[in-house]
Amino acid sequence: MRGLDVEVQILPKSTRTATEAAAAVGCEVGQIVKSLVFVRDEEPVMVLCAGDRRVASDRLGLRAATAEEARAGTGFAIGGIPPLAHDRPLETLIDESLRRFATVWCAAGTPHAVFEVDTEALIGAIPGGAVIDVA
Repeated sequence: MRGLDVEVQILPKSTRTATEAAAAVGCEVGQIVKSLVFVRDEEPVMVLCAGDRRVASDRLGLRAATAEEARAGTGFAIGGIPPLAHDRPLETLIDESLRRFATVWCAAGTPHAVFEVDTEALIGAIPGGAVIDVA
């Protein structure tokens, strides 16, 4: 993964949802980073949210991206969108609650690919990422 030294794991079962991913890798649901695409002023915004939380899109002035908008903004399909290494730079909002965990698990491009990463290393690898309360 560009910007991080991680080992991508290909799993036999889908990791499309946070619950599936947590079961597949044996971690807490909150340790799963949901890489979600929203839209603000017609521009894609990436939100990295803990698997056990929901994004307060109205409060943040965001609307959920369509599948087509998510792919156009990131280069990846929903269910496998990684937190970084997108086709273009994206405004990124990072759930401050991820800091509860020393490491987190992220999608790596497909619904079957994941990687574990030090939480602070992930945050540091996202240029201009804003760590805020997204829920």
